Amino acid sequence: MQRTIVQPPVPGDAALAELKHWLGITRPNDDDALAGLLQTSLGICEAFTGKAPLRQTVEEVVALSGGWQELVSRPVNELISAALIADDGSRQTIANLAEALEWRISSGSACVQVLNPCEGRGIALRLTVGIASDWASLPAPLRHGIIRLAAHYFRDREGKATAVPPATVTALWRPWREVRL
Repeated sequence: MQRTIVQPPVPGDAALAELKHWLGITRPNDDDALAGLLQTSLGICEAFTGKAPLRQTVEEVVALSGGWQELVSRPVNELISAALIADDGSRQTIANLAEALEWRISSGSACVQVLNPCEGRGIALRLTVGIASDWASLPAPLRHGIIRLAAHYFRDREGKATAVPPATVTALWRPWREVRL
């Protein structure tokens, strides 16, 4: 299964202001670097918890095989569209999703099943995923962990930090973690 982020999450000015407050920064000199660290921290949070913290649009390509297929992205909020990918790579939008696909969501996890046999490379599903629609509605432990991680990487600009988030961050995220086999 192939997953592509079509529209990345946007933490916004509120997240940047919160990070700058945490770091005690008042000038805009480092805003671009801090915004990049927020994006990175969001990605690490998603990788750790298995759930996208902020709303984003993704595309997942599923095989044309029969049977239920579990999607990688979590939590799924909405199936926006679907397109059949032909062998030559061209795409044809599936107008009536109910006739072509059956899908179900349970606890944010989504499964899809192709109803009618067809030829091609697969079906591209465009989805909206994410725990919260904006920074303000993101649960406090996730939000605070993202801020702490971005601050950690900002303070350690010499590159001595490890790829593993600090224990203070993972402790905040652990209740949101979803482990799959």
